[in-house]
Amino acid sequence: MGEMWRLIDSGLRSPAQNIALDRALLEARAADEIPSTLRFSRFAPCVLIGCSQSPAQEVDLEYCAAADLVVQRRLSSGDAVYCDSAQLAWSLYLHRLDLGAADMQSIARRIGHAAATALNATGIAACFRALHDLETDGRTIGTGGGVTEGDAILYQGMLNVELDFGAVLSATRTPALGLGDHAMSAARSRMTDLKSALGKTVDAGILRECLIAAFENEFSAELHDADLSLTEHARYRNALAEIDTPDWINLVSAPAADIQVAAAKQPRVSGAMNVTMLYDRSRRRIKQVWFTTDSGLLPSSGITGLEAVLRDTSVERLERNVHAFFAAGHELQSLKASEIISLLRRVLQLPLVVPHP
Repeated sequence: MGEMWRLIDSGLRSPAQNIALDRALLEARAADEIPSTLRFSRFAPCVLIGCSQSPAQEVDLEYCAAADLVVQRRLSSGDAVYCDSAQLAWSLYLHRLDLGAADMQSIARRIGHAAATALNATGIAACFRALHDLETDGRTIGTGGGVTEGDAILYQGMLNVELDFGAVLSATRTPALGLGDHAMSAARSRMTDLKSALGKTVDAGILRECLIAAFENEFSAELHDADLSLTEHARYRNALAEIDTPDWINLVSAPAADIQVAAAKQPRVSGAMNVTMLYDRSRRRIKQVWFTTDSGLLPSSGITGLEAVLRDTSVERLERNVHAFFAAGHELQSLKASEIISLLRRVLQLPLVVPHP
C-alpha cells in the first residue's frame, strides 16, 4: 500500500447537511488542506437532483410535498435519484494526481469498475455501465456522478440497498409515466437493489468493508478512520447557509411543460415493440427512453444498454448513437438499428432518415 487516505462515516443526515459536507470536503481538498478522503453517508428521505437539473422537470413536486420528501440539489452531475436511509452513499474527494485521467468519463469508468468489484465481493455479478451506472443482469443497482474544483475531484455514488420502487416511480419523472399498469414491471426490469439481487438483507458493515477494500486496491492507498478538521467544520457551516435554502434548490429552473412524455408502437412478427420517451423539446434532447413489449418489458437485458446510450441524446445524434451501439457488437435478438431508429423518429415525429447500409 502507498498513500494514506482518510475514511469518514458521517452517518444519517439531512440532504442539505450531506451536500454541504460535500462542498466543504471538496473545497478543502482543492486547497490541499486534507488528504484524499472516502466518506460514507446516509440520507433522510429525499430526491437528489443533478447539479444542472431543474426540480420541476425531474421531480413530481406535489407528490414530494405530500410525502414529506425533501428535494435537494447535488454538486455532482447525473440523474435525479430517490434516496432514503436504507441506501448507502459514498463520496471520494481526490486530487487529479490520484487518477491520472483528465475527463470525467474516464474517471467514472475507473471508479465505477472499483465499485463493481466491491459488489462482486458481496456475491453480486456487477459491472460498470456508461455513463455513471452500476448494473447487474442489465438492471441498475447503483449510480454516480462527479464534479471538479481546481485540481480536486468529487466522485460519488449511491448503492440501492433496499429500494422503495413505489416511491421512486411517484417521486421522479421517468418514462414509466407513459406506461400505465406496466410501469412497475418495466421499472423492476431496469432497476434492482442488493436485497433483491442476493435474496437476503445485506449487512451495511460488510458492504462498506468491500468498498474500502476495492478503493484501497484500485488506488494503492491505505484508508484510516478520521474526523472532520476544524477547517472543514468552518467550510461546512458556510456551505450549509447557502445550500439549505430555496435559492440553491431552484438554482436552475425551467418549465415542467418542456419535458414531454411521448410513445409509439411498432408491430413485429414476435409481438409489438413500444417505446416511451421523456423528451426535452426546448433543448431537442431525448432525456430517457424505455423499450417495452405489451407485457411491459423486453426479454433482452441488452436493451438497457441501448437505453443508457440514448440517455440525454440530442436529436441530431440519435442515428449516430444507435449505429455506434450496434457497431460495438451488441445484439438485441432480432432487432436491427434501422428498426430502432424508425421507431424513435416516429415518436419524435421527424422525417425518417435513410438508414446506414
